[in-house]
Amino acid sequence: MSWLGIFSQLLAMVMALALAPLLTGWVNQWRARLQNKSAPGLLQPYRMLHKLFNKESVMAEHATSFYRTAPYVIFSCMLLACAIIPTLSTDLPLSPAADAIALVGLFALARVFISLAAMDVGTSFGTLGARREMLVGFLAEPALLMVLFCASMITRSTSLTAIVETLAHRELAIYPSLLLAGVAFTMVSLAENARVPVDNPDTHLELTMIHEALILEYSARHLALLEWAASLKLFAYSCIGLALFFPWGVAEAHSPLALMLALPVLVIKLAIGGFLLALIETLSAKMRIFRVPEFLGTAFLMAVIGLLVNVLLGVGA
Repeated sequence: MSWLGIFSQLLAMVMALALAPLLTGWVNQWRARLQNKSAPGLLQPYRMLHKLFNKESVMAEHATSFYRTAPYVIFSCMLLACAIIPTLSTDLPLSPAADAIALVGLFALARVFISLAAMDVGTSFGTLGARREMLVGFLAEPALLMVLFCASMITRSTSLTAIVETLAHRELAIYPSLLLAGVAFTMVSLAENARVPVDNPDTHLELTMIHEALILEYSARHLALLEWAASLKLFAYSCIGLALFFPWGVAEAHSPLALMLALPVLVIKLAIGGFLLALIETLSAKMRIFRVPEFLGTAFLMAVIGLLVNVLLGVGA
């Protein structure tokens, strides 16, 4: 384990913590601009986190210790997920654990904790949001696994670092399977990050909200950790998409210069991805909750078709 690998691992975690709220602010700003609204400041998520961390926490009367612990576990899961995704470099000490199944398991663990915490208080909104969250996860996680398996069939490995290294060194070519997987991944990302058309992060209407219903009873530092974790989840999914479909620019050489050059490349790719996300949300309409299974079922089928295309074409064999 080299000192540069340890440094790149720590740098990746620090950049995830720093850039995740900025990415959220960038998406919110472009979303408001595309809708001809007054755009919030780019640093508004940082101001919100600062305000929440300095407030006094108010807990529900019947909340247990699990309710108090859940935000810390969820935040840790999202940070660990960002740490095992090769964002700046493939020379990571955690790369042996950077497996596609382990990554989906971290997302599932965070979902279980936030759902159980929402039901712990016993409010109707928390239970409603937990049931909807588990429904989305039940359909989204298999689709995400199929997307990751589609890329792993090309590279013959489920390791994220191996996938990035293999795809970045291959000749530029259009893989039909990756096109299908890319569409499926976009649909899953929208659902997993509570974005339009599956959910609306700006609403508190009980008939439509999913994520907001889960955190409705939280306040102060606990709410700040959950909001930060939501930004980290958006950052993680963005980096997964970049690693699978746009792996170029990630440092592979064991040199500080390559690591420093990978940072501006990552920022540029995230900026473009954030703008496209805001554009998709602007052009889409919020669908009814009963249509979400059809939406995610379509994503799963597209990912499975991508796998079958790999088999038929003999890609990676």
